[in-house]
Amino acid sequence: MQSRKKPHYLSGEVLKLLSYCPLCESNYNPLRAKVLEEKDEAHLLHIQCSNCGGSVVALLFTSGAGPTSIGLVTDLTSDDVLRFKDQTTVKTDEVISFHQFLFPTN
Repeated sequence: MQSRKKPHYLSGEVLKLLSYCPLCESNYNPLRAKVLEEKDEAHLLHIQCSNCGGSVVALLFTSGAGPTSIGLVTDLTSDDVLRFKDQTTVKTDEVISFHQFLFPTN
């Protein structure tokens, strides 16, 4: 995905997918959604609820079947998402090593 430097306005259909907070069910102001990246018809968004402070990172894309979204409730800020999105994945051995560090066997 290419980074987007200037504000981008999404279509009304796509914004309807971001209509309410999944945590407190308050209505979102769709204009508060930040477009973090876009490529073709896919948009990576971050939106924070003004009522409860919860955040959602969503991938919205449109196809012949219409708009579709995949969302994830998170505690990340939009800056955090941009910082971590291209990081390499954590390997299983790294998780095991960290667990052994935290809980050494005697």
